[in-house]
Amino acid sequence: MTSPTVPAPGGVSEPFWEATRRGEFVMQRCGDCDRFVWYPRARCPHCWSESLIWTPMSGRATVYAVSVHRRSTAPHLADRAPYAVVLVDLDEGVRMMSAVLDGTPSVGDPLVLTWFDLDDGRKLPVFTTGEEERTA
Repeated sequence: MTSPTVPAPGGVSEPFWEATRRGEFVMQRCGDCDRFVWYPRARCPHCWSESLIWTPMSGRATVYAVSVHRRSTAPHLADRAPYAVVLVDLDEGVRMMSAVLDGTPSVGDPLVLTWFDLDDGRKLPVFTTGEEERTA
């Protein structure tokens, strides 16, 4: 299922979405300046290099900011409301936006990646507050 909140795969994002089908969380890393690139792009936004390498990520993060959504505008999350939309700082130093579907975290809380299955076989990276997940 593709909605306004879930981009259609294609172009430079295709390797990311293919990795999600396998349950792998990857991001581009520049082969020249060694910085991570999020969201997928054709060139590094830091040094303009085209030498981008898909790199596995740990999936561990810390909450930077949080907002609770009591009604969802995303069809695939409508039955999950209320849920938290978060900005997270990944352990690798990248900040990204995602969701927490199992509670409301606070700023500074640790999170770990989990997956929300989409109808087309892709998986949307979301996070969980569950400590039992962090030890896996």
